Amino acid sequence: MKVFINGKLLNKEEAKISVWDHGFLYGDGVFEGIRVYNNSIFKLDEHLIRLYDSARVIELSIPYTYEEMKNHLINTVKINLEEEKIENAYIRLVVSRGEGDLGLDPRKCKNPTVIIIVDKIQLYPKEFYEKGLKLIISSYRRPSADILSPRIKSLNYLNNILAKIEANNANAQEAIMLNQNGYITECTADNIFIVHNGKVKTPPAYVGILEGITRESVLQMCKELNIESEEVIIDVKDLLTAQEVFITGTGAEIVPIKQINNIEFNIGKTTQKLIEYFPEFVRKNSTPVFVKV
Repeated sequence: MKVFINGKLLNKEEAKISVWDHGFLYGDGVFEGIRVYNNSIFKLDEHLIRLYDSARVIELSIPYTYEEMKNHLINTVKINLEEEKIENAYIRLVVSRGEGDLGLDPRKCKNPTVIIIVDKIQLYPKEFYEKGLKLIISSYRRPSADILSPRIKSLNYLNNILAKIEANNANAQEAIMLNQNGYITECTADNIFIVHNGKVKTPPAYVGILEGITRESVLQMCKELNIESEEVIIDVKDLLTAQEVFITGTGAEIVPIKQINNIEFNIGKTTQKLIEYFPEFVRKNSTPVFVKV
């Protein structure tokens, strides 16, 4: 396995960063998780645009142009697919503020750190995609946008991790997080959807969510499949009285939910239809790694 760090491809065992890197010391940076299916990168441009947008908001200057970053990423994926003899993979693209001192001041960090990791991933065993996940409603709330915007995909994930620990302690696979007004936002690493009377619903960005690439894909898929969908405020009652619930994420893809707290749910036709259509949607929206001449 080869890891890209600041223009160099290193073996996994040699891939290291400084302990003074502010991504490590303070979570100062941004990242993207991207999937590779059948030698093609899913929604590559959408992920890179979000990365550059997140970096701009926190005033982090990425040391590569958009096209340079795209080329570095594709080349790193290509080398790893060939070396590992695989067709499917997960990409973790990280840009941190870089090496500085032990103070917070980002001006002390002269050169950002850019890392591209390509590896395998499986968040949930196959049985969960067939039988569904168990969720809880977390006691931890999502920070409001005036504290730390959830729309920035930053390295600050402690809020999510605390909710995940709460889920682990309850023997659940995920935790649903509410905002300060008690509305549904998202899970610790996934967006959430409900289905009510055949209509697919998901919380809008302004309630405090990361606008997931797979989330947006599901909304696109609904249009292609003539399934009515909308972004709308969802409260706990809406959630617990839905006919179907599912979550989406780059790592998770589309996963049905069988239980929230003590409420049981069926894996309905709408969720199943979206799961079945997802591979075709991926095929139509991916960038080939190996270009045929």
